Amino acid sequence: MKGYNSKAFLLILLGALTAFGPLVTDMYLPSLPSMMNYFDTNSSMVQLGLTSSMIGLAIGQIFFGPLSDKYGRRPLLLVSMSLFIVSTIFCIFSPNIETFIGLRLLQGIAGSGGIVISRSIATDKFLGQDLAKAMAIIGAINGIAPVASPVLGGFLTDSIGWKGIFIILLVIGIILLIGNFRFKETLPQQHRKRENIIGLLSVFGKVLHNRRYVFYVLQMGFAMGVLFANISSSPFIMQQHYGFSAFTFSLFFGINSLAIGIAAAMSVKFKSPEHAIFLGGIGMIFFSGIEFIALSNNCSFIIYETLLFLLLFTMGLTFTSSTTLAMESERQNSGTASALFGATGFAFGGIVSPLVSIGNILSTTGLIFFLCSVCSFGCAIIALKQTHPYLWTSVKGRLKPAVQFISASKGRKG
Repeated sequence: MKGYNSKAFLLILLGALTAFGPLVTDMYLPSLPSMMNYFDTNSSMVQLGLTSSMIGLAIGQIFFGPLSDKYGRRPLLLVSMSLFIVSTIFCIFSPNIETFIGLRLLQGIAGSGGIVISRSIATDKFLGQDLAKAMAIIGAINGIAPVASPVLGGFLTDSIGWKGIFIILLVIGIILLIGNFRFKETLPQQHRKRENIIGLLSVFGKVLHNRRYVFYVLQMGFAMGVLFANISSSPFIMQQHYGFSAFTFSLFFGINSLAIGIAAAMSVKFKSPEHAIFLGGIGMIFFSGIEFIALSNNCSFIIYETLLFLLLFTMGLTFTSSTTLAMESERQNSGTASALFGATGFAFGGIVSPLVSIGNILSTTGLIFFLCSVCSFGCAIIALKQTHPYLWTSVKGRLKPAVQFISASKGRKG
C-alpha cells in the first residue's frame, strides 16, 4: 500500500485502540443499578454483561492476533471496528437482558481487535528504544484506562444514562473506524504468514515454547492481578470501610490512575527495560508487603492511600517493560504473541477480581497484592536470567558482600 503513517498519527491511533477495551468493559459500570430497573432483572444478570464482554476481549485476541499475521493489520482493524459499531447499535436496542449479554460478548470480541493489533503495529514499526517509547504509551493507557473508565462513566451516568454511555462508545468506534481507513498497512506481504488457519493456530505452540516470552507474559499477568484486585476492592474499601462518597472515591480513583501513567512514561528513562522491570518488581514486593500489614491492622486512610499510590506506581514501571521485552522476544510472530499477551492479562483479572471478597476484604486484598507481587517478580527474574544473564549476575555480585558478612557474623557467634 502506498503512503506511510506519521509517527504522531501512529502513536495517537495506537493509544486510542489500546484504551478501547477498558472503555468497553468498564465505562458503563456506574450505570449497572439503573440497568437492573430498565431490564427488570437482578444484579447477577446485569453483571453477566460485564463478564461476557471480558470473555469476548480475551477470546477475540486469540483470533485477531494470528489472523493479522496472515492478512495484515489494516483489514482486521476495519473488520473489528465495523463489528463493534454494529454490535453496539444492537446493544442499545436490546429487548431483554439475555440478548444484551450475548451482544456484549460480540462487542468484546470486536473491541479486542484494536487491543491486540495495536501491539503488533508497534512491533512492526519500531525497534529498540523507539519500541520502548511506543510501549510506554500503550502501557500507560493499559494502566490508566481500566481505572479511569468507571470514573468517566460515573460523571456521565446521572445525566445521560446507560444508553447514552453506549452511544458515546458508538461514536468512539466510528471515529476509530475513520482513523483506520487512513491507516497504512505496516505488515508487508512478504512478511505475512502463509499457513492456513490450522497452521496459524499451531504458531501458539511455537510461541509458548519461548520460555523468555512466557515468563514476561506471566510477570505482566500477576502485575495485572494487582491492578484488578485494586479495581474490584477499592470501591468497597473507600466507600464502605472509610465512608467516602462515590464522588470522593472517583477522585482518588483518578489520582491512583495517574501513578500508573506517570510510571509507565518514566520507565523509558531507565538504562534499559530490564532495569525498569527489576526495580519495579522490588518496589511492588516492598509496598505490597507493607500495605498487607497496614490493612490487616486496620490502618488509617492516608496510610492505605499512600501505600496504594506507591504500589501502583512501581507496578506501572513494569507494564511498559514487560510489554516491550515480551514483544521483542517474539517479533517474528508478533500477532500471535500480542494475542496471548493480552488474553493473559484479562484472564488474570477475571480470576483475581472475585477473590478480594473472600473473608475480610482488607486483609484479603492486601494478601492478594503481596502474593501477586512476589509471583510477578519471580517470573521477571526467570525471564531476565534468560534475556541478559549479566544483569542478574551483577545483582548477585552486589548482594554477595552482604551474604558474606552475614555468614561471617554467624561464624563468629558460633
